[in-house]
Amino acid sequence: RLLGLLGRPGHGVAVEVPADRGPAGLLVAPLAEPLTKRAAALVDAGRVVVPAADAERFLREYYPGLRRVLPVESTDGSVELPEVAPPRLALRLVYGPGHRLDLAWSFRYDLAGTAQHVPLDDAAASAARDAAAEAALLRALTLPPDAPAALWTPGPPPALAATAALRGLDVAVFTEEVLPALRDQGVVVDVEGEAREYRRSDAAPVIRVSTQDSTETDWFDLGVTVEIDGEEIPFEPLFVALARGESHLVLDSGTYFSLDRPELEQLRRLIAEAAALEDRPPHQLRLSAYQAGLWEELRDLGVVETQSARWAGAVAHLLDGETVAPPPVPAGLAAHLRPYQLDGYRWLSYLWEAGLGGILADDMGLGKTVQTLAAVCRAKETGRLEAPVLVVAPTSVVGNWAAEAARFAPGLTVRAVTETVRRAKRPLGDDVAGADIVVTSYALFRIDFASYTALPWSGLVLDEAQFVKNHQAQTYQCARKLAAPFKLAITGTPLENSLMDLWSLLSIVAPGLFPDPATFTETYRKPIERGEDPARLATLRRRVTPFIRRRTKEQVAADLPAKQEQVLRVQLNPRHRKVYQRHLQRERRKVLSLVDDLDKNRFTILRSLTLLRQLSLDPALVDEEYAGIPSSKADVFLEQLQEVVDGGHRALVFSQFTGFLGTIRARLEEAGIDYAYLDGRTRDRARRIEQFKGGDAPVFLISLKAGGFGLNLTEADYCFILDPWWNPAAEAQAVDRAHRIGQDKRVMVYRMVADETIEEKVLALQERKRDLFDRVVDDGDTLAAPLSAEDIRSLLVS
Repeated sequence: RLLGLLGRPGHGVAVEVPADRGPAGLLVAPLAEPLTKRAAALVDAGRVVVPAADAERFLREYYPGLRRVLPVESTDGSVELPEVAPPRLALRLVYGPGHRLDLAWSFRYDLAGTAQHVPLDDAAASAARDAAAEAALLRALTLPPDAPAALWTPGPPPALAATAALRGLDVAVFTEEVLPALRDQGVVVDVEGEAREYRRSDAAPVIRVSTQDSTETDWFDLGVTVEIDGEEIPFEPLFVALARGESHLVLDSGTYFSLDRPELEQLRRLIAEAAALEDRPPHQLRLSAYQAGLWEELRDLGVVETQSARWAGAVAHLLDGETVAPPPVPAGLAAHLRPYQLDGYRWLSYLWEAGLGGILADDMGLGKTVQTLAAVCRAKETGRLEAPVLVVAPTSVVGNWAAEAARFAPGLTVRAVTETVRRAKRPLGDDVAGADIVVTSYALFRIDFASYTALPWSGLVLDEAQFVKNHQAQTYQCARKLAAPFKLAITGTPLENSLMDLWSLLSIVAPGLFPDPATFTETYRKPIERGEDPARLATLRRRVTPFIRRRTKEQVAADLPAKQEQVLRVQLNPRHRKVYQRHLQRERRKVLSLVDDLDKNRFTILRSLTLLRQLSLDPALVDEEYAGIPSSKADVFLEQLQEVVDGGHRALVFSQFTGFLGTIRARLEEAGIDYAYLDGRTRDRARRIEQFKGGDAPVFLISLKAGGFGLNLTEADYCFILDPWWNPAAEAQAVDRAHRIGQDKRVMVYRMVADETIEEKVLALQERKRDLFDRVVDDGDTLAAPLSAEDIRSLLVS
């Protein structure tokens, strides 16, 4: 009989030995190891009686814990004590539809054939639980590196989550890779629901694209399919997964694969771009021929399964120009097209016949107008000119367009609209009836837009298209809304301030090529203008290339003569015209009354002619009271010069009148254009010349007297003659400042002539009597030879 413990905590026992077991006495013996406080407490408590009714509970809840403290046995064999197994990790899995899996961890205790599960997050202590064994199980558990993160709590340190809800890829990875590893480690797994046979595929995706005719004439349905190991992937979930940046996609069959592939990322980008064009879901994609560049990238990405014949024809020339037979030069064109102009005409004709539009962005002076007129002639000869072509241009060049059309396409009927419908007091349709080309100004187009949009048009041509670069302006809205099967923007500077300039023009001539302004800004403008995304810039170039033709003067130098001359005709604005006409009547009467005695009155006559020449340039040169009237020629010159400067070219600008050069100086300063200046009063002549030759200024303003001799300015490749001179030899000397030995560039010469003024008469007289001006001394000097009365009359009489 145990008498008690020795020591605290007990490290030995005192036992009474009964006489029937040997010599009676007290036995003292050491324990193999000291008792714990819990064990000592049990010994001190003495005998514990468990009622029979509580025996099962005792064995379930207390006996396992008691066994871990002290050995337990039945001294009389009246109780059969079960074996107590150590706890095991258990996992319950519930598979649901759509790649869903809910799981819960527990510790499983087995006692006498009965399993008891304790949830992993159950913090309640119990005599039945073995905390040390549970902790050891968790420490020993290892999961594969790719195990879903949802299996762990955030930490620190991370711990196994008691429950988790897995979806999609996590379900596939867990089932195929994690679950076998858990079973190998002895985890007891209980599965509810049906688990798919998940399988990882490392095969390369096969992308197939197709186009089919759509119910809408100008659109085509786009089909895209992707296969993995011969299994077709539903497109919409693939696109959604790519758009979300997910790493893998799980198919209904259980196959899952990595989305981290360049071809799939490129597919995502292309589909996103196509979807953004119309704000349509990815599974309902459409393309127009304006997306030929996008189609080309899709085509290069995969296998073309089927292709609409109409689609193939629509984009064939845009993608492979040589596959389309080039159209012949129209018989009605009275001009010889240089090679690059022939290419431009053919490109325009193809766009027109395909129902597309574009931007002709050649350098100034390369003949954008004649290329356009050639395309109009072609349209008329092929029966496509069922209605007029509307040309919208700055007011100052409306007359020039009509003159160019008469010169290069005499078979076309041209109408110039120069006043509002209200002022004309007749319908616009009456004015333009029977016309092949109607030319109007941007201002009139905007004011009378209701009249223009009410008429049918075969095409819309926007000359100097920078006038519609502001997509928030009314003129832009008018150009975009006007219905026409062919729209063309003509400008030497399609991009001046930002990429939105280009977006505006293309949204008119190639609607649907790019998404709305906000999306375009985020997708293209910001990353490109910040220099952050070279790939995005390359994509933009691919998109726009089929719809923009731009040739610089340097690129086509071999096709150009060494010197190319052109007359730029300027229409005077109404206020300018009114002043000129008033003075013309007075000076005409004066001169005609004096011309019969030319020798006596030559200075008076020359003074009157000079006054009219100045009025043709700027009314303020004659009288300061006209300072508020804008100079039509200065306006047109600044428009032309801006294009030259923006193109990286350099220009010489000549005028006989230093007063007008002063007007131009002020306008250049307002526009922020650097210039050098030279007239007869300039003292630091060498410094001014070096300022231009050294590249500090792209523009050199020169008066006739100061620049006629001794200058070698081959740095310039453009010359502007602001006013025609009596002596054509003086003009030639001015031009020769740039076009002379040592010049390695083609020189463009522009003679600016105010229409229906004395300048126009001077030009006509030059043509009739080239030798006349060799006998005339300019600027009030003595006439070298008599000028006939008939010559003078021709300058003043219609």
